Amino acid sequence: MSVNPKVLEAMDESRLSGFHWKTMFTAGMGFFTDAYDLFIIGTVTAILTPIWHLSTAQLSILNSTSLAAAALGALFFGKLMDKLGRKAMYGFEVIMLAVGAILSACAPSFIWLVIFRFIVGLGVGGDYPTSSVIMTEYSNRRNRGFMVTMVFAMQGLGLLAGPLVASILLSVGIPHDIAWRIMLALGAIPAASVIYLRRKMPESPRYLMAVKQDADAAASAARELTGESVRAAADATPQAVIAQQSLWTPKHLVRLLGTAGSWFLIDVAFYGNSVSSQLILKALLPHAALVTTTLVATAIFMVAALPGYFVAANLMDKWGRKFIQALGFTVMAAAYAALFLVPSIAKMPILFLLLYAVSYFFIEFGPNTTTFLVPSEAFPTNLRGTAHGISAAAGKIGAFLGAFVLPGVLKATGLSVTMGMLAGVALLGALLTVLAVPEMKQKSLEDTEDIRLAPQAKTHHSIVG
Repeated sequence: MSVNPKVLEAMDESRLSGFHWKTMFTAGMGFFTDAYDLFIIGTVTAILTPIWHLSTAQLSILNSTSLAAAALGALFFGKLMDKLGRKAMYGFEVIMLAVGAILSACAPSFIWLVIFRFIVGLGVGGDYPTSSVIMTEYSNRRNRGFMVTMVFAMQGLGLLAGPLVASILLSVGIPHDIAWRIMLALGAIPAASVIYLRRKMPESPRYLMAVKQDADAAASAARELTGESVRAAADATPQAVIAQQSLWTPKHLVRLLGTAGSWFLIDVAFYGNSVSSQLILKALLPHAALVTTTLVATAIFMVAALPGYFVAANLMDKWGRKFIQALGFTVMAAAYAALFLVPSIAKMPILFLLLYAVSYFFIEFGPNTTTFLVPSEAFPTNLRGTAHGISAAAGKIGAFLGAFVLPGVLKATGLSVTMGMLAGVALLGALLTVLAVPEMKQKSLEDTEDIRLAPQAKTHHSIVG
C-alpha cells in the first residue's frame, strides 16, 4: 500500500482533543502505579525487617528484584510492540502490575515476596516503552512534548501518594503485619482502573502505515482519532512506501548511545539526591519515628521536585528537549561539584537544603523527564518500541548501580568524594546530550522515516523524508 500524506498531516496538525486527554490519563495511570510501588517497597521493607528478621542481603534482594525485572520488561515489551503492534501489547503490562501487587500483598514468606515483586517489575518495565510510544504516536506535532511529559508527570503524583498512604496507615494504628499488606495491595487499584481502556485503545495509524503498510486502515484509524475527514489513497497504484530500517546503522546507534546512555547516567546520578535526602533527615530529625520521616520526605519532594515535572511539560515544546536535558544535567553537576569542592556545606542545613532543592528540581525538570520522551521520537516507527525499551533498560541498570554501589562508595570515601563522582557523571550526561541526542521539537515523527518510491513507480532515485 502507498503512503497516504493525508493521514500523516491529520495526525501532525490535529488539535488537542478529548481522545488525547483520555490517552494521557490511560497511559499516565501506569506511571502513577509505578511510582507508588517504587516508594512503598521502601516503607514495606522497613516494616518487614523486624517482623521477618530480614538480613542486609535480603533487603538488597527485595529492593533490586523489581529493578532487574523492569529492565527485562522494557526490552521484552518494547521489542514485541514493534513486532506485533501497539494495540496487541497495550494493557498486559498493567495486568502484570495489578496481579503482582495483589500477590505481593498475600506473600507468605520472603522468597514468595521476591517472586511476586519480580512480576511487578516486569510490568513496570513494560510500561515505559508502551505508554511513551503510544502517546507519542497519537500526539500532534505541536503538543507532543507536552502530552508525553504529562504522562510521565503522573509519576510525581504517584510518588506523592505513596508516602501519604503509608503515613495514614501507620498513624491510625493498624498493626504493622497487616499495614504492609494493605500498602502493597492498594497498588493494584490504579493499574486495574485502566486495563479496559488500554485493551480498547485503537491501533496507531502510524504503525498501520509504516509497519503494516496498510494506508486504508491507517486512514480509517486517523479519522476515528482526529475527527478529521481523512481519505484513503486516491488510486490503487502505490507511489511511495515507508522502508523498514535497521537499528544497527551508524545514525541509529549514535542516537541509541545518546538516549540509552543519558538515561543510564541520570539514574546513577539521581541517587546523589537520595544520599542527600538521608543526610537532611538525619540532621533535622535524628530520633524521629518512621511516620514523621515519611511525611518530611514527602514535603521535601512536594516543594523541590514535583513542580519540575509540570514546568518541563509546559516548556518542552518551546525550549526543546535537548536544551532542557543539557541544562538539567549541568545544574546537577554544579550542585554536586559544590558539595565536593566545599564539603562544609553539608554542615550548614539551610544552604545544604537549598542546594539539594535546586538539584532535585532540575532532575525532574531536566533529564528525568526528557529521557522518557526522546527515545519515542528519535527513531522510525518500526524501531521505536525496541529503541525505547533498550533505553529504559539502560536506565534501570543505572538505577541498580546507583542504589547498590553508591552506598558502599559513600561509606568508604565519604560524602565529598561521592558527590565529586556524581558531578562527573552528570557532566558526562550533559556532554552526551549535546553530542548524541537529536532535537525533535516541533518536528514530525515522519522526519525519522525512510520514504521511498514504490517498486512500480521507481525511476532512478528515491524520496527520503
